[in-house]
Amino acid sequence: MLINLTELFTREGKTNDYAVELDCREFQIPQGICPVSDSKPVTFYIENVGDRTLVLSGEAEFTLMIPCDRCLEPVEVPFQLSIERTLDMNLTDEERIANLDEQPYLQGYNLDVDQLVRDELLLNLPMKVLCDEDCKGICNRCGLSPQSPLTWRAATSAPRP
Repeated sequence: MLINLTELFTREGKTNDYAVELDCREFQIPQGICPVSDSKPVTFYIENVGDRTLVLSGEAEFTLMIPCDRCLEPVEVPFQLSIERTLDMNLTDEERIANLDEQPYLQGYNLDVDQLVRDELLLNLPMKVLCDEDCKGICNRCGLSPQSPLTWRAATSAPRP
């Protein structure tokens, strides 16, 4: 979802509130492509503080289905992201790169909400996702999950040729 920011430049001190749905139904993260199972509208408060500079604050709340790091079963992981950014519209793309402040979520005067949420999500991913603290992972003999005992026992007790 793109938000056009041009209306905020009409005068200094102008503010606007936004509530937009996430268009993105899945996110590409290091563990792979993870679907969004639940989401609430992303809310933003944006203020023109003068000199073509905007201050953005917002919140995003959604749930991703991320595979367990041991058994690869999908796990619902809730996220509540708080987003704070200063958007200096005076800087060129080259100046932002030189300052190590690239803003791929800003395209001209349009704010790409999905890209902004994705950037914030990558900074807030958990180090390890487990379906259960006692997850045994995948059996290194048969490749099945001991979490489903009937299937796993049958595979491990089957006679070998």
